Order: sequence, then structure tokens, then C-alpha cells
Amino acid sequence: MPKVNVTELRQRLPGYLKEVRKGTDIQITVHGRVIARLVGEGDEVTEAKARLAAWRKTARIGDVETPVDTSWEASDGRL
Repeated sequence: MPKVNVTELRQRLPGYLKEVRKGTDIQITVHGRVIARLVGEGDEVTEAKARLAAWRKTARIGDVETPVDTSWEASDGRL
């Protein structure tokens, strides 16, 4: 992650914003100390898909409606 001081950021803001749009995060410094980060907004759809993919790794799929100790058939009229 590149670091840039505030003065340079002001002078070259359009170029740094272009880098952020490409996905580069930029740390902003004052007297060599990081005070902020410039981070792109990101694509909400892509981020949501990534979260779902992560959840799929831990999810267990099963019948959550039928009681464990009861068996029944669709013809029982319980639909």
C-alpha cells in the first residue's frame, strides 16, 4: 500500500483517485505518520457474492421443518 503525504496528495489528487479506482489503497501521512487511508468504494454485488461464497463453506443444508423424531409422508395431509 503506497504512502503519500498530504501536500503531494493535494498536488496530484486526480492521479491518486485514478489509482484508487483501479483498486489501490493509499495511506495518507503527515510528518511520516499515517493519519488516514484512501480506499475505493468497491462493487456491492461482487462483495455480496464473496460473502455468500464464504458462508457456503460453513453452512449445512438439511430439512429444518420436519421434527427429528417424527416421520410422515406427503399423503398424510400435513401439507
